[in-house]
Amino acid sequence: MSSSRPDSRPYPRTDLLRILAQKSFRLGEFKLSAGATSDYYIDCRSTTLDAKGSRLSGEAFTEEIRQRGWKPAAIGGLTMGADPIVTAVSVVSGELNGFLVRKAEKQHGTGQRIEGFREKGARVVIVDDVCTTGASTVEAIEAAREFGFEVVGVICLVEREEAKGRPNVEKAAAPAPFVSIFTAREVRTEHVMQNDDTSPVIFAVAAVCELCGRPAVTNKPRNRCEAHKA
Repeated sequence: MSSSRPDSRPYPRTDLLRILAQKSFRLGEFKLSAGATSDYYIDCRSTTLDAKGSRLSGEAFTEEIRQRGWKPAAIGGLTMGADPIVTAVSVVSGELNGFLVRKAEKQHGTGQRIEGFREKGARVVIVDDVCTTGASTVEAIEAAREFGFEVVGVICLVEREEAKGRPNVEKAAAPAPFVSIFTAREVRTEHVMQNDDTSPVIFAVAAVCELCGRPAVTNKPRNRCEAHKA
């Protein structure tokens, strides 16, 4: 996604990737919700609930939706992974309504499962934070269609590229397309780069410090001047 936002400022995809790698990615031994084990874990809510991360997530999803030309009336997904994304996109876009899908119909009041935007027949995009098996995404797709929405697209923030997540979501979403903002491989690579202290410093050429604008003396891991290189 290399295009610019409507105000012509560069789209800060790299900033969102940096925050995901810093705040959401962990190496170790983890048991996943599907029961399998993994040498890494991604908790996207550490990013989507971060002040800057929330804004950047909203911009990323809004930009993807606009580039795809889906023109939905609303976006939504299964609580609670989708909750901060839905809110961020609604605020950033200023035009896309939001809805949340409960994991089960509530047992009081109206007993409804879809909360928020509820216009039957409307074009909607389903969103999620992480796609592993795709179960939560598929559940949201099915609930949205059962309610009467027309699902025109599906987006996740990070796709783990395992456990048959993509084929599961693509089958449920068809004919709507399924896309991801990042893959886990991209986030992992950025995380390793941020935490790699073994490589020698590479001196920057014709660059300025990202913090103060003074001439940079290093570009690993970021462009920094003498005062900010530590």
